[in-house]
Amino acid sequence: MAINLQKVTIEKQGDTHSIDLTKKDSNKEIIINLNWSQGETKKGFFASLLGGNSAIDLDLGCFYELADGSKNVIDGVQFSKGNGGPRDRKTRQGRYTDAPWIWHTGDDRGAAAGSGENIIVNPNNSIKRMVIYCFIYEGVAKWAETNGVVTIKVSGNPDIEVEMGKQNDTKKFCAIAEILFSPTSLQVKKLVTFHNSHSDCDRMYNWGMQWAAGSK
Repeated sequence: MAINLQKVTIEKQGDTHSIDLTKKDSNKEIIINLNWSQGETKKGFFASLLGGNSAIDLDLGCFYELADGSKNVIDGVQFSKGNGGPRDRKTRQGRYTDAPWIWHTGDDRGAAAGSGENIIVNPNNSIKRMVIYCFIYEGVAKWAETNGVVTIKVSGNPDIEVEMGKQNDTKKFCAIAEILFSPTSLQVKKLVTFHNSHSDCDRMYNWGMQWAAGSK
C-alpha cells in the first residue's frame, strides 16, 4: 500500500484501508470517481473488423445494501428487480436526497478525455455496503489499455485509490472495490475480479438479487 499526504493507493487484491468518519469535516458527502485512459484508437476498414475503431468507454456502477436490508444496483443499465420494500425503486441513477442516498451523476464521459464518471453518496448512515464496478457495454474487453482507477474522496482525508492495473481478462465486467460502512468509519477493500455479467458478480459476492436482461 502506497501512502502520501494527498492519497492512499491500495495496491494488492484483498488489501483494505479505512477512513475515520469522526474526524472534522469527514461528515461531508463521499465521491466515488472512475477514470480511465481511452486507449489508442485505430482507423480504417481492417481496424473496424478488429474492433479498433472506437475509443474505450467504461460504465461505472455499484451494488448497494441499505441498513434496512434493501438491495439494488445503480448504473446506466438497469437490470435488477431488487429484493427490498417500497424504497427499492427502479431508477437508473439513484437519488441523493432520499433512499438509496446514492446518486450516479450520469454517463457524460463522451468521446473526450475528462474527469470520468462519479457516484455521490449522502453520508447519513443509511448505507451498509457497496461494491463498485465498471463494465464495457459494447465492444471488446481491452482492460490493459484503460488504466482504470477508482478514487474514493472524503473531505478531510487523503483520497483512496484502487487501480485496476494492466489486466487482460476477456470478461467485460469488473468488480473493483468493496466499501463497508459503519457510523464511525468506512473501509475500502480492493477486489479487481472479472465476471461475465451483473448476475455473475452478484453470485460471487452473495447479493442474492433476481436478474433480467436490460438495456441503456
